[in-house]
Amino acid sequence: MAGMRPATLTDSATIPLPRRPLDPSAQVRRWYENELGWPVVPGAPGTPGSPPLLRVGPCFDVLDVPAEAGRAALRHLTAQSPVAVQGDRMRLLLAAGSAQEVPGVLDWLEWGALPLDLTALGEGGLMEAPLPPGQRPLSAVVRPVDPAPRGAEPQWRAGLPGPRGVRSLPQDRSASVQGAAMWLRPPEPGGEVEASLPTLSALGGGGGGGGAPDLVRVLDTVATRCHRMWLRRACAQSSACP
Repeated sequence: MAGMRPATLTDSATIPLPRRPLDPSAQVRRWYENELGWPVVPGAPGTPGSPPLLRVGPCFDVLDVPAEAGRAALRHLTAQSPVAVQGDRMRLLLAAGSAQEVPGVLDWLEWGALPLDLTALGEGGLMEAPLPPGQRPLSAVVRPVDPAPRGAEPQWRAGLPGPRGVRSLPQDRSASVQGAAMWLRPPEPGGEVEASLPTLSALGGGGGGGGAPDLVRVLDTVATRCHRMWLRRACAQSSACP
């Protein structure tokens, strides 16, 4: 009919589909896997915004301590030694295999029988992946974190009954943590991160450590500060009692 506009056929293939926003957890996972070569596993299933987790053991172990104690130990680390923080806790990355040495070193330093608020995490453990440098958290959420798969015994806490003055933490233990883990001293992509991690082989100045920080000095400093914190709390509680 005159005056009518012809129908226009649109090829749907020429219209790009709307892009989904990139999953922030996928960005975090790719940074660790591609830039650092660290193995990563998905976060808690069914929990929106749950961050991915780093496998502890293949590339590094972890010493989890109060932030106050961790700050005291920073002087024994290098500027390249990765250190993460989350809330009032600090996580010092150690050389792979160091977690199993922690109980013996604490005993040797005569700290093993005292109540110290520190935990060593080794092979089989999981650590929440801190956000890569420059990336901000979308929101601060409270989420459960499963510290280890069933059957594994990756965590050890100082000063409690058990083998060599320590005990393994319960395997079904979970912790609600508010806020995202962040890097205080991030690992450097493309660098030799492992060479900057505290190790027992650095004892005595070099000793096969290749200039790596000395694990014994780190543990002694952290244990000293943890003990002072415990004494402060004990004194405060005793003075508050009638």
